[in-house]
Amino acid sequence: MQFPGRLILFVCLCLASALAWAQPDDTLSRYRLATGDVISITVFGEDDLKKEKIRLTDAGTISYPVLGELQVRGKTIGELEKLLVEGLRGRYLVNPRVSVTIDEYRPYFINGQVEKGGSYPYQPGLTVRKAATIAGGFKERASLSKIYVVREGDSSNKPVRVDLNAPIYPGDMITVEESFF
Repeated sequence: MQFPGRLILFVCLCLASALAWAQPDDTLSRYRLATGDVISITVFGEDDLKKEKIRLTDAGTISYPVLGELQVRGKTIGELEKLLVEGLRGRYLVNPRVSVTIDEYRPYFINGQVEKGGSYPYQPGLTVRKAATIAGGFKERASLSKIYVVREGDSSNKPVRVDLNAPIYPGDMITVEESFF
């Protein structure tokens, strides 16, 4: 009688494992590089190919030894690592292992009814509430229901009304309107 129970448990575990394996990996970064980001590149075992604190140019490029100028704007960290591995493999190295890290994200901007409007360094997990706190908090006349964000990369540049818990991304511009009461 115990054998069928164990068999069912085994089958269930196998199915759960297979389903988990088939799911897309949400642990990979979907962050897209853009002008102003600062990255570092390490090629393990190749100190001469290590580049630290490279700021993307206004064209979204970096200059890299052996490969020259590379267009990296719009790429994820994983895509850039793959590009570097493919560029170095065969021409320069047999089996390159590359790691790319983001040292500094491009800033976000906040203005309007906050104490110290301006640009601030982006931090992952940023919300409107946190951005306003970093900017010294809301002024007395701030309207907490009239907050707008213009997303970087949105070609329409249309302000979108958001709440205090809305996520903020690098390059975003936040405007806190004045309350009339």
